[in-house]
Amino acid sequence: MSMSERTGARTGKPLIESDRVEGTDVYSPDGTSIGSIKRLMIDKVSGKVAYAVMGFGGFLGMGEEEYTVPWSKLDYDTSLGGYRTDITESQLRGSPTFYRSGDYDWSDRNRERELHDYWGVPFYWGGV
Repeated sequence: MSMSERTGARTGKPLIESDRVEGTDVYSPDGTSIGSIKRLMIDKVSGKVAYAVMGFGGFLGMGEEEYTVPWSKLDYDTSLGGYRTDITESQLRGSPTFYRSGDYDWSDRNRERELHDYWGVPFYWGGV
């Protein structure tokens, strides 16, 4: 089921505004909140959501770390009112430091490949 179909099941609409996704909790396999979505990274040409940048740790936004997760790792769970993932806290902490720098070069496909390989998901752009 596509993301829009899952969202549509909850809202009765096939689409959701990006500001409604931002701040949504992300839950581990056991249902524990492991963070929340800070922003979405969208491919300009295809319009596909490529990544969710998640905030993790800290208190009231202070000391929070940001991690980039391929969008395909998240599934909306209507019973939780948030996104469920098979990602554990230790996997998140060990993930590549992809978006922890504000001046990151998002055009570096090799770094994107590293991120996708780490999470074991296909490239969002469909290439090799």
